[in-house]
Amino acid sequence: MDFLILFLIYVGFVLTTVGLLCVCRCLGVKETFLARSASSTSQVLAGLIPTQLQRVTHMLLPRLFHTRSRLFVVLHVALQAAVFGEYSWEVFVYCWELQFPPLLLLLPYLLLAGNVSCFFLCCRANPGVITESNQAALATIYTYDGLLFQSGIVCPTCNVEKPARSKHCRFCGVCVHRFDHHCVWVNNCIGAFNTKYFLGYLLTLTGTAAAVSIVTAALLARVVLLSGVMRGTYIDEQGQPRAVDVPFLIQHLFLTFPRIVFMLGFVLVLTLILGTYCCFNLYLAFTNQTSNEWHKSRGLGCSHRPTLQPRPYTNVYSRGVWRNLKEVFEPPTALEGKKK
Repeated sequence: MDFLILFLIYVGFVLTTVGLLCVCRCLGVKETFLARSASSTSQVLAGLIPTQLQRVTHMLLPRLFHTRSRLFVVLHVALQAAVFGEYSWEVFVYCWELQFPPLLLLLPYLLLAGNVSCFFLCCRANPGVITESNQAALATIYTYDGLLFQSGIVCPTCNVEKPARSKHCRFCGVCVHRFDHHCVWVNNCIGAFNTKYFLGYLLTLTGTAAAVSIVTAALLARVVLLSGVMRGTYIDEQGQPRAVDVPFLIQHLFLTFPRIVFMLGFVLVLTLILGTYCCFNLYLAFTNQTSNEWHKSRGLGCSHRPTLQPRPYTNVYSRGVWRNLKEVFEPPTALEGKKK
């Protein structure tokens, strides 16, 4: 059971790291401090997992990230089950015995309930698939800006004219209205009609990881204070007594609570990664952009038709923070006309 929990957390960390690197590459970011840190941490954690399992994992990852599969949904659920299984089995019990505030202990479960709801809605909701029957109506919602999106572009696969802010998803094989990206973790595209669920999913997932991290860190800190280990000494390799320092304390905690410390390290890194990605998506929502448009506007193939003179990009779809957020949570319909 211990090995299964460690393996699930390791697989989840590797998949999260690869996902982060894929996002950075898709958005035109060659290398970031966060990506380098995640890669370094994954190498350290790899020492706990057998080499053969690591080879199988890394062999399957490229295929999984380039094809649509429900496996990531299963891994997502299994990873959450592993983390909350450890949290409930040990962390919650120890904290309850130490008389932690009940609301603090229940906060991760409350956030988990919200996350599961948003996750289910994000998986099942129609992101805005464009068909021959709704293409004309969707084409009236946004104007073509003449740079990122131009009129008269027909999708060779779907055989429909692309409305402004749409894109063909190679994973799903359909064109999506106000396309943002394809998320492998929910096995669905993120478009006009499920972006609000995706934002809720990200925020609650980040909050859940942060809440588990805070409670677990508080538990370990309380244990250290109650045990008085920081006031003690230990014998080093040369046989000399030394005062307890941070490296020795971490080693001591890992040997005493291996699963708890391992889980804490994982959720801390996950909180950092998810928090960064949340901030990026909130920025996109505040400015009424999609990650697809943000990527294109940075000069990485930003136009279907090359122009003789490069033109500076102006986001014609932004109408102020409040109206931009309202558009995310209440997507405009064809009856509202084109948005300038």
